[in-house]
Amino acid sequence: MKQFGGPAAFIDRNDINTDEIIPAKYLTEITKKALAPHLLEDLYLEGRKFDPHAPEMQNAKVLVTRANFGCGSSREHAVWALEVNDINVVIGESFARIFRQNMFNCGILAVELSKADLDRLFALKGQVTVAVDLEGEKLTASTGGAAVECAFTLNPFDKKLIGAGGWLAFADAKY
Repeated sequence: MKQFGGPAAFIDRNDINTDEIIPAKYLTEITKKALAPHLLEDLYLEGRKFDPHAPEMQNAKVLVTRANFGCGSSREHAVWALEVNDINVVIGESFARIFRQNMFNCGILAVELSKADLDRLFALKGQVTVAVDLEGEKLTASTGGAAVECAFTLNPFDKKLIGAGGWLAFADAKY
């Protein structure tokens, strides 16, 4: 079974859309790998340009964000940009429906938590590492001195799909 978790990067904003995840001008690329350096390059937070090349982002395997992540157009490229940057978990209050399913299809775990749980994660200071127990449907976010545990739920099919590593791996094993 695929392992989920690792160092986390925090993006404290609602409604991050697919154009901000991967700008539309890169949709003509013919490989997923070509998308890698452009992840979140057009994202602005509180009027300032986000630095997708900051060390926190370069090391991240987990993104922690707010509500409605992946809204906008339903392009798979946005999920591919996460995939080729080794992001294996995105944690938020909610996800755009098609975007969330594209994440599961590509083997990336979308974890929905309450606003209160997200606030507890955002309150952690320092480098945060997230460990995910997929079978137990819980995650633990920890720093050198503090830890936060949160429960989440997945429907049985999504759990099988994500546990296999995405739709293609699931289909290869099943059919």
